[in-house]
Amino acid sequence: MPDPAVPPTPPVPLDALLARADLGLRRIAGPADPAVVVHWAHTSEMADPYPYLLGGELLLSAGVHVPDGAGAGYFDAYVSRIVAAGGAALGFGVAPVHDTVPGALVEACEMHGLPLLEVPPRTTFSAVARAVWQLMAQARTAELRRVTEAQQSLATAAARPDPVPSVLQQLARRLGGRAVLYGPEGTRIAAAGTDPGEETRTALAKLAEVVRPSGQEPSDARPSSASDTVAGLRLVAHALGNGEGFVLGTAAPQRDAGDHTIASVAAVLLSLLTGERHSGSGAGRSSALVRLLLGAAPAEVAPLLGGDRWRVVHGRPDGRAAPDPVAASALGAALGSSLVDVSGEVVRVLMPDGRTVERVPGWTLGVSAAAAPRDWPAADTQAARALARARATRTALLRHGDRPTALTDLVPPAEADAHARALLAPIEQSPALVDTLRTWLSLHGSWDRTAVALDVHRNTVRQRIARCASLLDADLDDPDVRMELWFALRRT
Repeated sequence: MPDPAVPPTPPVPLDALLARADLGLRRIAGPADPAVVVHWAHTSEMADPYPYLLGGELLLSAGVHVPDGAGAGYFDAYVSRIVAAGGAALGFGVAPVHDTVPGALVEACEMHGLPLLEVPPRTTFSAVARAVWQLMAQARTAELRRVTEAQQSLATAAARPDPVPSVLQQLARRLGGRAVLYGPEGTRIAAAGTDPGEETRTALAKLAEVVRPSGQEPSDARPSSASDTVAGLRLVAHALGNGEGFVLGTAAPQRDAGDHTIASVAAVLLSLLTGERHSGSGAGRSSALVRLLLGAAPAEVAPLLGGDRWRVVHGRPDGRAAPDPVAASALGAALGSSLVDVSGEVVRVLMPDGRTVERVPGWTLGVSAAAAPRDWPAADTQAARALARARATRTALLRHGDRPTALTDLVPPAEADAHARALLAPIEQSPALVDTLRTWLSLHGSWDRTAVALDVHRNTVRQRIARCASLLDADLDDPDVRMELWFALRRT
């Protein structure tokens, strides 16, 4: 925990104060350490300033307290008391009392390792104090900007198709270290950032056990966070707020005030991403699943889920491998539905018709027409075809076209189905040919787009279409033939 005596403002590097040309300060003793920082400026002419210092000060003095004939012993005692109080540096004003900085004071500061600054006659102590506060204000503004940008980047990462790795990667980058998510059993689920080595990895995993809740303990029996320092790195473990045993661990070379806020935001986002939402709707989903497993028809269990008509959405991440369950849950959350299924490289989402399906960054989506529960399989096929067409045309979201009245509706369904079966009979035993012909026609005969939609080589598409033309004994370049085949394929 930070020292309560230190104010909640970023400290000012002593080198930044020395770099101010308007002040003309000069370091004449003590270490030239860039890590030396100043928390405030304080003026005192007390011979023993110890009782009046809190630590971290740039102490300013004109040497009024120095008695005539003061020797090395006086200055040694004076400087040692400043160091004991935690003073960061000493600024000695030249004039009006002293023409130069006493040599014994220079030696004492050098011996005790206290930076000694010479303040020229033209620079007032008020100007030095004002410069410290100006630099603090600039540092505070920069820190707030850094935290705000980090919060925005974390929120953006949480909306990506792979939210957990993305959030960890952003957190590690913002902290300049390592971020790890541990599961309920203590296993490492995901990590990002520079590997700190075996010693630190082991220490961070042990620290995670300190905050991980146990089922046999009260919810408040363990702390929500814990910290340690190993190999020069600050280790922190945060128990995620979902109560399911997930822990966020970080290892960073330093621990600024803003870093705590950034890590807290990441912990909240990860809690939402990994948490299981328990609600009445969850109980309804569980009941519906049990009834389906026991033989009930979809139409019978649909009322437990809410809504009479539904849409099926198929989603596929852009330029990524198969989505994981967390990414699938994130897509469902973006669409407003928890009915999510991961099927290979595609995520399927079942959602009530009343909710509008919008584009989701990082995903390509295909949306079915609204359907009653008995027609869900057909809606699933519609969504799959819409997704294939969306990928082929590089469209982020494509909906299955459902017009209220079409020319096909003018033909009696029984006659239309009979005609479709007769027309497509030569290829009906080959689903690959039927699917290829349907996709090829829907994409206006584009070989390349059809190959993309079906995930096959364009030569394979050409071979299949040629085979269809041969079996159907039809000229597929004739628009009338294409229209009639499309009519038939819509009936199957």
